[in-house]
Amino acid sequence: MRILKARNPASLKVAVLLDRPSLRIVELPVAYKGFEISDEFVVGYGLDYNQRYRNLPYICLLTSTK
Repeated sequence: MRILKARNPASLKVAVLLDRPSLRIVELPVAYKGFEISDEFVVGYGLDYNQRYRNLPYICLLTSTK
């Protein structure tokens, strides 16, 4: 954000597809959010686990089969 703000934009807002506030390291004002999710692991649509599941055409919850 600092780098972008240094370029003096007319406005700067954060948009996220998946918002997980409980794990946020740096507090940022999120202007637009698709979904707020809990502390669960999701995969698909570019999100992966051990280089797998990234190519799924949807986002889903990864559960353990232990």
